[in-house]
Amino acid sequence: MVKIKVLANGPYVVEGEGTLVQIKEGKEEIINQKAVALCRCGASENKPFCDGKHKQIRFQAPEAEFQIR
Repeated sequence: MVKIKVLANGPYVVEGEGTLVQIKEGKEEIINQKAVALCRCGASENKPFCDGKHKQIRFQAPEAEFQIR
């Protein structure tokens, strides 16, 4: 199962079972983490990953949670 948590005023957190693989410029890169935080505010300097800039720019948006079963 894959869960996507949309944090209040923060990033998308994607977590689940299995291996997380990022496809970058046609090449696969394994990310050895059980969860990743993806930028939702647009201000991250490490896109698509969150670097905490949402706090500095006072990003505001509601939370939510989704599951893929």
